[in-house]
Amino acid sequence: MKKLLIGNEAVAWGLYNGGIGLVSSYPGTPSTEITEFLAKHDDIHSEWAPNEKVAMEAAFGASLAGMRSVCAMKHVGLNVAADPLFTLSYTGVTGGMVVCVADDPAMHSSQNEQDSRHYAIAAKVPMLEPSDSAEAYAFARSAFELSEKYDTPVLLRMCTRIAHSQCVVDIGEREEVPLKEYVKQPSKYIMMPGYAKQRHPIVEERTEKLKALAEDCMYNKVELADNREIGIITSGCSYLYVKEVFGDDVSVLKIGMPNPLPEKMIRDFAAQVKKLYVIEELDPVIENHVKALGIAVTGKSLFSAIGEFSQKTIREAFLKEGYAVKDIPEAQGDAPAVPGRPPMMCSGCPHRGMYYTLVKNHITVLGDIGCYTLGAVAPLNALDSTLCMGASISGIHGFNAARGKETEKKTVAVIGDSTFMHSGMTGLVNIAYNATNSTVIILDNSITGMTGHQQNPTTGYNIKGDPAAKVNLEALCKALGINRVRVVDPYDLKACEEAVLEELAVEEPSVIISRRPCVLLKYVKPKTPLQVDTDKCRGCKKCMKMGCPSISFKEGKARIDKTLCVGCGVCEQLCAFGAIGGKNE
Repeated sequence: MKKLLIGNEAVAWGLYNGGIGLVSSYPGTPSTEITEFLAKHDDIHSEWAPNEKVAMEAAFGASLAGMRSVCAMKHVGLNVAADPLFTLSYTGVTGGMVVCVADDPAMHSSQNEQDSRHYAIAAKVPMLEPSDSAEAYAFARSAFELSEKYDTPVLLRMCTRIAHSQCVVDIGEREEVPLKEYVKQPSKYIMMPGYAKQRHPIVEERTEKLKALAEDCMYNKVELADNREIGIITSGCSYLYVKEVFGDDVSVLKIGMPNPLPEKMIRDFAAQVKKLYVIEELDPVIENHVKALGIAVTGKSLFSAIGEFSQKTIREAFLKEGYAVKDIPEAQGDAPAVPGRPPMMCSGCPHRGMYYTLVKNHITVLGDIGCYTLGAVAPLNALDSTLCMGASISGIHGFNAARGKETEKKTVAVIGDSTFMHSGMTGLVNIAYNATNSTVIILDNSITGMTGHQQNPTTGYNIKGDPAAKVNLEALCKALGINRVRVVDPYDLKACEEAVLEELAVEEPSVIISRRPCVLLKYVKPKTPLQVDTDKCRGCKKCMKMGCPSISFKEGKARIDKTLCVGCGVCEQLCAFGAIGGKNE
């Protein structure tokens, strides 16, 4: 059956037809859809885990039990899961295990650019890298067999462009794979030093076997052209750009298994072309390997290690090298410029009221990862830092430990409900245990917002939308050692201000839960839009300080777009002249 699929759906189909029994993931753009598509199959176990480490460990447990399993994450999520990954390389697997990781060159929705190939090299596990949806399906499906044959977890590397671009994929039938027998194997699965020392040589032997596989496998292929003036070694999305620029006019070695890389194949290819180039996004992983083989090659001296490539990038680089490269139709070049539209919080976003309160009171705010990070942009400019998942809470403890009473009374940490479940809890334990007078605000919008409304342990629903155990944040924070826990409605500015000032004033750690569901949730019904009485409006623009996209100015007066306004009433509370309110007819 042929279907037009985005890369992530193709991966999901490949894994499903390859016999997956369990998927456990934490959502992270651009990887999220892999798990969402898998969750549509009711004959496998699907779940959102609190974080990537837990997801990988759950997948390991299923593999240990003899089931083919998967966990999926974005590149920074692999940092969180690195601990089990490195030891999984030693234990190996029983049922095949695949780790899908999606990199984000150009940082479309990430806090850094990170090349996950380094993890494959460092952990000594094989990595596959498809170039389109058809390969994403084929590589994902074959990854289980690779995992079981070589007794290793397999990393499947996607990137934003491959994850979200489409092509036709011929999907086959699902392979029903029975559970393998569970056999207790202490020397394989208990990684205390005595056993781990026995496993390390096995890992090295496996790497040598995988190197041999890399020389002759479906993942790496040579495309020799009549013209041998130049040869290009490339992989992933860059392969498609090369083909769009050169067609079949140049010789290409396409790498689909970036770890371990082939040696003989590269030497043979290099010997057949006059000049060798490596084109790869982000870091010079292939280039360094080629240079280590003693082969002259041009790579990062011509192609940047920053951001995404395009057809235009490659064409212009070879023009500078003096090659006659054919023009690219405009439609295949850069997209036409569009007016700048900075990201912002939605109309009626429950975070806006709390951020307004913090800015009004000149509070230093250590932020975290999620849609509430948008509080950093104008006009609120509410945040002072954002590092990684959970770092706001750990960070405020260090911040206050360093500066004491100078900052304790005017600094807070903010974190979302999902991120608090991911990795905020341990930071709060540290605050309670090591005793700084720190105030943490959990922005509880009852969903994992930024990645597209995935459920989490605080929502009371699982990945299927079925009722599930619901973590009580108030009880949890108290159980973690925080005595002062209070809940406020962020639409109530007076209550927010009272809560913030009172908790900052106390001489002990405290938590404020700023709770109101995301306005985009289906069950949240908007109220009647507000309107502006232009006779009362003085044009002071105080209502503009919140950055609500519903409010604009025309002829010196505020106006509210009734197609955007959800009637949250926050702006109404700000207007000192009573100009905002009522129904917008």
